[in-house]
Amino acid sequence: MRSSHPRSAAVAALVATALATGLLAGTADAAEGAVSADPIRIHDIQGTTRTSPLNGKPVADVEGIVTGVRTYGSRGFWIQDPDADDDPATSEGIFVFTGSAPTVAVGDAVKVAGTVGEYVPGGVNSGNQSVTQIAKPTVTVVSSGNALPEAVAINEYSVPAAYAPAGDPAAANSINGLTLDPSRYALDYYESLEGMNVKIGTSRVVGATDPYSEMWVTVKGWENTAKRGGTLYGSYESQNTGRLQVQQLAPVAQQPFPVANVGDKLTGTTEGPLDFNQFGGYTLVARTLGTVKAGTLAPEKTKPQAANELAVATYNVENLDPTDPQTKFDNLAKAVVENLASPDILALEEIQDDNGAKNDGTVSAEQTLTKFTAAIAAAGGPAYQWRSISPENNKDGGEPGGNIRQVFLFNPARVSFTERAPGDAVTATGVTTENGKAALTHSPGRIDPANPAWADSRKPLAGEFVFKGKTVFVIANHFSSKGGDEGLTSVHQPPVRSSETKRLLQAQAVNGFVKQLLAADKNASVLAVGDINDFEFSGTAQALEDGGALYSAIKSLPKAERYSYVYQGNAQVLDQILVSPGVKNYAYDSVHINAEFSAQNSDHDPQVLRFRP
Repeated sequence: MRSSHPRSAAVAALVATALATGLLAGTADAAEGAVSADPIRIHDIQGTTRTSPLNGKPVADVEGIVTGVRTYGSRGFWIQDPDADDDPATSEGIFVFTGSAPTVAVGDAVKVAGTVGEYVPGGVNSGNQSVTQIAKPTVTVVSSGNALPEAVAINEYSVPAAYAPAGDPAAANSINGLTLDPSRYALDYYESLEGMNVKIGTSRVVGATDPYSEMWVTVKGWENTAKRGGTLYGSYESQNTGRLQVQQLAPVAQQPFPVANVGDKLTGTTEGPLDFNQFGGYTLVARTLGTVKAGTLAPEKTKPQAANELAVATYNVENLDPTDPQTKFDNLAKAVVENLASPDILALEEIQDDNGAKNDGTVSAEQTLTKFTAAIAAAGGPAYQWRSISPENNKDGGEPGGNIRQVFLFNPARVSFTERAPGDAVTATGVTTENGKAALTHSPGRIDPANPAWADSRKPLAGEFVFKGKTVFVIANHFSSKGGDEGLTSVHQPPVRSSETKRLLQAQAVNGFVKQLLAADKNASVLAVGDINDFEFSGTAQALEDGGALYSAIKSLPKAERYSYVYQGNAQVLDQILVSPGVKNYAYDSVHINAEFSAQNSDHDPQVLRFRP
């Protein structure tokens, strides 16, 4: 057993003796000849690593002041020892899991007996770190109305610049067994405060209030700042250490959670226990919540295309189906017309079938598209036509029964669609030549649908368009999601990103198809667009760009503007438009209308590219 506390080897030895003889620390009348140990303290339980040296052991007479009581979700309360030790690696706070509404109050001095455990939010297979806790507790209230231990200030000066230590290769890159170094690594710093009373001052909101009553702030106002107030996720090696999730202890029914958008300020002092959960890691569960001061952020509007410019856009409309409220259709349609300036070609992702998630074999999306295009026309937009291929039932992933697919909308007053023996769900389109130029064998057609890379995933949709006599090929994509990947706060460092394997194969398939088009016509105008579900610096993007066949056009923007999605306070690229060498002198716009806002029509921002073929 590891020494429970470096300050006193004698105490550790006594604790070990008591545990070895099966005695609860602090119990009276030890067996004759045994030495009675001093009571276990919270920092003895927490230890100097991420897991307790007393994991699985019974403890008693653990003293602390109640700093927070949670009556919903994972019910229990936090206690903190006001008599801290001199080791910054050992936390002085711990969560007591009751399973039912606790009967203690903030400010109570208590003694707790129970079993020490390591609870992994989301389960062991999630890769999440564990929360050290005392379960099956017997609680004695000694006194009430006590002053709380002074909150530790989390700020730009206290949080280290480095994010996490490298995991131990001998332990599958786990950081569990490593001694915490809170002065060097942000994750170690937060872990050394697990369960303790902490506070932040006025902080910028970098993740809008979500439906689960939580927001993200940064305590480092200067860290990788996006142009509109967020925090950019620019590489795997450049983590944003100042991000922190904020919830509140009070149930929402009693105290509504404030609505905040990216760039707003959470002003004043926010104070409460530091928790760890499966939906973002370290979380300040506020006993006292600051006040949101609204910023001036507004949805963007892209520049309309000129008469001789072709505007191509992509938009993930988040599981759109006819059972959605009419307001969703109307709001999405308004965005197409007013924010995207009615692009000539619009590739949509996550168009569901005609009855949404009802799993009855329906695959047609005619009603969905009729309703959406009618809403666009009613909003003052063009009378869009559409082209798509219905998937095989439940073969393309997404919500069961929803049968999501990509769809081309196009404005027939500006662009024409070249029909070439339209394909079906299982027929692959190919590349041929016509009058010395590249052409598709099926338009619309699917790219290599039998390839195992597309199993339970959306197959790319290829289409051939003509604008002012020039042929343009557009490939609408929706690559596999990041589901199953470990979070940034994973116990493994670097985190395991298992979903990349499939997206890499998908990227190689699309890249190979583009190379066929370019082999037929090196000057062909090809755009691969859609929800790539991966970053512009990722291996997926590199595979799409292989050999110079494509280039991720979002990289033409200043770094502070490169994002289409905000996840856990990180503004990042998931949606992309990649262009072949024949697409020159383009203007690119990531149109920020959703990701930064609490009120969203989709969780993705659309992308628009304008060029002259």
